[in-house]
Amino acid sequence: MPEEREKERESIQTIAYWSHVDTMATGYFSFVWHFSTSMCCAQSIAYLGVRSCPGGHATDFCITEIMQRCLIHHRMSKKMEELSPMDDSGHGDGSDDSEEDDEPKMCQVCGDKSTGYHFNAMTCEGCKGFFRRAMKKPTKFCCPFQNACVITKSNRRQCQSCRLQKCLSIGMKRELIMSDEAVENRRLQIRRKRMQEEPTMLTPQQEAVIQELVAAHQKTFDMACTQFIQFRPLDPDLKVKSNNNQEQNNRKDTQAMRKAEADVTAQKDFSLLSTSPTISSRSQTVETKEMKQLSSCSIFTSLPHFTDLTTYMIKNIINFGKALTMFRELIIEDQISLLKGATFEIILIHFNMFFNEETNIWECGPLQYCMDDAFRAGFQRHLLDPMMNFHCTLRKLHLHEEEYVLMQAISLFSPDRPGVAHHKVIDRNQETLAITLKTYIEAKRTEPEKHLLYPKIIGCLTEMRTMNEEYTKQLLKIQDIQQDVSPLLLEIISKDS
Repeated sequence: MPEEREKERESIQTIAYWSHVDTMATGYFSFVWHFSTSMCCAQSIAYLGVRSCPGGHATDFCITEIMQRCLIHHRMSKKMEELSPMDDSGHGDGSDDSEEDDEPKMCQVCGDKSTGYHFNAMTCEGCKGFFRRAMKKPTKFCCPFQNACVITKSNRRQCQSCRLQKCLSIGMKRELIMSDEAVENRRLQIRRKRMQEEPTMLTPQQEAVIQELVAAHQKTFDMACTQFIQFRPLDPDLKVKSNNNQEQNNRKDTQAMRKAEADVTAQKDFSLLSTSPTISSRSQTVETKEMKQLSSCSIFTSLPHFTDLTTYMIKNIINFGKALTMFRELIIEDQISLLKGATFEIILIHFNMFFNEETNIWECGPLQYCMDDAFRAGFQRHLLDPMMNFHCTLRKLHLHEEEYVLMQAISLFSPDRPGVAHHKVIDRNQETLAITLKTYIEAKRTEPEKHLLYPKIIGCLTEMRTMNEEYTKQLLKIQDIQQDVSPLLLEIISKDS
């Protein structure tokens, strides 16, 4: 029993001893750390060990254990000092970084307020622009002093040579400067992004213009082409083979009556816009000559049909112009000049709505037309080939009805037509229509390449002007060979106002 009690008492003393050592080592750590600056580490720890051991039990084992514990605390302390925000290396915790971000940054060239990293260095806007200009121009700068100027915000413009050297010395790189083409592409991307963020909308005035144009177009243009079958046959020779002799005898009279009625009706419509006595006298003369040629043989077999077709479409174009407010506000002389100049171009736009880009055929309701039909009417290839290319190009754009009517309205209000008196008024109308077309494309189209549609439409309008001149020349030659052109059509292509 006494032996067991002795062992138990020694165990309790051992546990109490080590607990006391840990407490004293922690409590006196700061004392040892400062004391070690003037004494050797081993002597300090030995001193602590002697003072810490209860009852004077300062053994080697006690001193060694305390040294190990103190060294561990010492290493941990050094690591904490390395991570301390007070260190000169500038590496701190997150709170200190946020404080540094709030502080204003200085330009490394002149000391002005920096706006960020430019060409691999922290600079201001002024030094950024200076470096870009200096690198793009092969100008050699020369320092008027000793190439040792101190660049500041106030004197940075005095010595360009030292300022450029300072830019290069802080690490600004020439290869990081964007080319003019890259800058333009970046501007386009920014512009497109802004357009996507801010959708374009039509103004109430533009919507009213579009509604008026579409209403006038639908009222004066028949997409079903129901009237086309009333014209003289497209190819009389083929129809003769399929009809009996009685029909052959009646056809000439019927064609002559229908043609005369069509010419008289069309001439009356156009005379509503014109009060010039020269027009009526010229028309009567042409009509008399044409009546004399009714019994003569036809060289261009398709010409009578195209004459009736063109006369019918001219009447629709006249009615289209009358339905527009901005057209009615013009003086009568300008109305006539605009109609005479734009009739062929608007007819082309109308026919493009019927064009099949896969078969190259104009599908006009009950009738179909090909390029050979126009050739048999007397037109030549140097007009027909560009015309075919025009229809293929325009049809591939897949225009909306609103875009078609805006296109023909832009063609109608062309201030450079011969005989136009009030150019500024017509020019403002055309500008309004052009802006409306561009806004409509931006607001209603969703294709990624929609920004190219408006320039393509303008290109087609320009191409039509060239074909218009050639069409007039060829039609006058056709009239010299076969006088089967209607008086209204001759009046349209005449150059007299």
